Amino acid sequence: MGILEIIAGVLLILCSVVIIMLVMSQQPKTSGMSAMTGGSDIYGEMQSRTADAKLAKLTKVAGIVFFVLTIAVSAIALLAK
Repeated sequence: MGILEIIAGVLLILCSVVIIMLVMSQQPKTSGMSAMTGGSDIYGEMQSRTADAKLAKLTKVAGIVFFVLTIAVSAIALLAK
């Protein structure tokens, strides 16, 4: 296993951890219990939409990076043989 494979593997693991953290930090799309009781926080919803939009965009970018890194790791492994 070459140094390039190790570096690519570590980057792949870091990217997967970043994706997990981004997804876990997003607000759920459903209202949950507050919708059942009739209560809603309009200000909180409006304020969190911009943060959720940024997190969603970052998640998409991290997903693309993860996809490209996966292909790169596979190509490196094939070329190393």
